Amino acid sequence: MQHFKIAISYLSILCFLLISFSCEQSNSDNRDHLVFRYNEHANITSLDPAFAKDQRNIWAVHQLFNGLVEMDSELNVIPSISKSWSISEDALIYTFALRDDIQFHKHQLFGKDNTRTVNAYDFEYSFGRILDDKLASSGRWIFKSVESFKAIDNQTFEITLKQPFPAFLSLLTMKYCSVVPKEIVEHYGNDFRANPIGTGPFQFKIWEENTKLVLRKNPNYFEEDAQGNSLPYLEAVAITFLPDKQSEFLQFAQGNLDFLNSLDASYQDEILDASGKLRETYTSRINMISGPYLNTEYLGIFIGDSTYVSSHHLLRKAMNYSFDRQKMITYLRSGIGTPAIHGFIPKGLPGFANIKGFDYEPELAKNLVTQYIKETGNTSPEVSITTNGQYLNFCEYIQRELEKIGIKASINVIPASTLRELRSKGELPIFRASWIADYPDAENYLSLFYSKNFTPNGPNYTHFKHPQFDEWYETALRETEASKRAKLYTKMDSLLISEAPLIPLYYDQVVRFTQKNVSGLGMNALNLLELKRVKKAK
Repeated sequence: MQHFKIAISYLSILCFLLISFSCEQSNSDNRDHLVFRYNEHANITSLDPAFAKDQRNIWAVHQLFNGLVEMDSELNVIPSISKSWSISEDALIYTFALRDDIQFHKHQLFGKDNTRTVNAYDFEYSFGRILDDKLASSGRWIFKSVESFKAIDNQTFEITLKQPFPAFLSLLTMKYCSVVPKEIVEHYGNDFRANPIGTGPFQFKIWEENTKLVLRKNPNYFEEDAQGNSLPYLEAVAITFLPDKQSEFLQFAQGNLDFLNSLDASYQDEILDASGKLRETYTSRINMISGPYLNTEYLGIFIGDSTYVSSHHLLRKAMNYSFDRQKMITYLRSGIGTPAIHGFIPKGLPGFANIKGFDYEPELAKNLVTQYIKETGNTSPEVSITTNGQYLNFCEYIQRELEKIGIKASINVIPASTLRELRSKGELPIFRASWIADYPDAENYLSLFYSKNFTPNGPNYTHFKHPQFDEWYETALRETEASKRAKLYTKMDSLLISEAPLIPLYYDQVVRFTQKNVSGLGMNALNLLELKRVKKAK
């Protein structure tokens, strides 16, 4: 009953917003087919690319800003504001030739024409801003391999690396590396977060925090489709902030939202059958798009403290063999996802291979527990798993399976923010986590187990340390030949299986639902929301 009241309340708010927005467009002409509507339940905290850390911010920022390069749907690096680039023979110097026809969104501070052309000095300022200690951008780490960067002239920008880093171009596609205008940023200061001026396909219109965000078409956007038509096709993007996932689904089911991202336990059985397909009720009304997602869901095991029972290598392996990952996916995820039986690197990245990981082998798991008891004398091993509420069902399933092999498990459910904090401090013996790729290179995943990345100075939450792994990791950073680098990645992933500092659960999938009149949305393995080619039929 409470959910119903919440849904009605949000429905009233949304209806008011839609009516208001429609009036703003035209009192007589129905232009709904030119407005793309979606909900961001996690809210948006900033429209400044310097703080584009989470998907909620990245999606909005992506509509407003561009960088030197970008990713296509196949995760290839392609030009954006740069029209071409060259890399020196020693792979240290990247030289970008910029387009001379790209303008910032209009603003009166630009002077006579209310806009100006982007140049290389704008990138010099934008990158320097990310490194400014006063700004405290979460994107500083991108430039840890950079020795220097500078504008050679208006249309030439040069970046010099400290050492070769094959994934560097992929890093530059991240929204942190977007170009921003110095005069506008310095005028607004911290308030640039709510007054963004970029070069993207859409430009900022209005943001009522916790209520709505409206972006309008950029009439001067530089990209065209294959037929020479200017992008984007849409006139506006309207984003609401309903915090309840059930309410969000209700709005989508009633046609008030054009797009629904991912599955949630609150409605997955309503919309999908056990095989992961749309139920017949919805097949005539909505489309479902799915594909690989560069995200591995896992349980991390902190092995930096030997007093944790779960840190013992025999129990780490026993836990990995104790449960059926395919069964877990079928019944807890409606078949969405791939069992993680090949390692930590997800499918779709160089370095992923069909190596033998951890499959369901309960007898082997029991034998490992028996061996542990003989070695330690601990006849009743107990472990503790910490998770947030969203993944409680997975942990409860694993808890039941662990008991069958002789391991007693308790589950602690805490808020996601608290989980992140305690995980970084090494205070959780076993913790639920996921790793979504920032850029499409397996190094992004393997960095979680490099010993120099121990938290809180890096993402090595397990405090895994192995000399051979570190050696291969450092060699891979210097290797410029993709095939050789991929072989090193596979070796490192195999070593992780051998040492078991984590329990891989599944490789995720992008799952998107759209109304039938939406076309051109597509998908990609980074789950980036690309709206410049989206159309809505009347």
